[in-house]
Amino acid sequence: MKQQQLPAFRLQLSANEILSGFFAIGLFCLGMGIILLLSAKSIREVEINYTEKCATCAKLREDATNFDKECNCSISFYLPQKMEGNVYLYYKLYGFYQNLYRYILSRSNIQLVGTDVKDVRNCAPFKTSDNGLPIAPCGAIANSMFNDTIVLLYNFNSSTHIRVPMVRTETAWWTDKYVKFQNPTFQNLSSAFAGTAKPPNWPKPVYELDEKDPGNNGFVNDDFIVWMRTAAFPNFKKLYRRLHRIGNFTEGLPAGSYSFIINYNFPVGRFQGQKAVVLSTLTWSGGSSLFLALAYLVTGAVTLLASFSMMAVHLKLKERKTFFLQ
Repeated sequence: MKQQQLPAFRLQLSANEILSGFFAIGLFCLGMGIILLLSAKSIREVEINYTEKCATCAKLREDATNFDKECNCSISFYLPQKMEGNVYLYYKLYGFYQNLYRYILSRSNIQLVGTDVKDVRNCAPFKTSDNGLPIAPCGAIANSMFNDTIVLLYNFNSSTHIRVPMVRTETAWWTDKYVKFQNPTFQNLSSAFAGTAKPPNWPKPVYELDEKDPGNNGFVNDDFIVWMRTAAFPNFKKLYRRLHRIGNFTEGLPAGSYSFIINYNFPVGRFQGQKAVVLSTLTWSGGSSLFLALAYLVTGAVTLLASFSMMAVHLKLKERKTFFLQ
């Protein structure tokens, strides 16, 4: 008792202040969890798995000798209610482990910032081509880039099919687009990559990813940057396009019949994976994900439970101390 009364041992906060802090944190987390749960319910989301629906194309792509043969498949669906506001198109992969340690390290940041396009030191096993030329972009992440082409059609009637306008830029993080990825300082982008080879799985070199838009070509291509930011879990979705709100789509996607036209290039059968396309709206807290809401709810509940437990112990000890002093 004498030792516990020394100034060095005393807590800076009283028991009441500590309990009040725990109660405040618990109530805040519970409130945030409820708000996030309610906002998630207002999100409209449509997911269509096209692994089996494009089985013919999938079988074609499993044979590497068919790399130069195109294969398209059409998937029709009906949207019962309009999707108001901004609509985002994602591609989703199941069973693709982007979080493997060697896979994450297989890249050259010196190359990606445009300093030296021939720097391939950390890019094993995709460092050089069969002729010995350095690969740009090198590494396993770049070589496995998702390359299906997805087009959305609005079936106004049986004879009129309107292509839904989509924006292919501003899908990557700002820091990635303008800090972590830069093209070499050359007026002619193809000249900047002279003496390099394209990744083995790519149908064309990096400087032909978007020849119509120089600001979206080469290392600063949004599709490429989005893919290079590796996912933490084997099932993930990545932003592919944004709805361009013009014409019939000023207020969003109207209810009705739609079709996805998919140019099938990315094989998933070898790793028993699956592919899907997702149409979704967003709220202030982001997309449709119950994880954050449940995390807040569980944290709030545990904190409040700990608060009540500590309060019970505190009151019991306080009664014992009062009885001892008497």
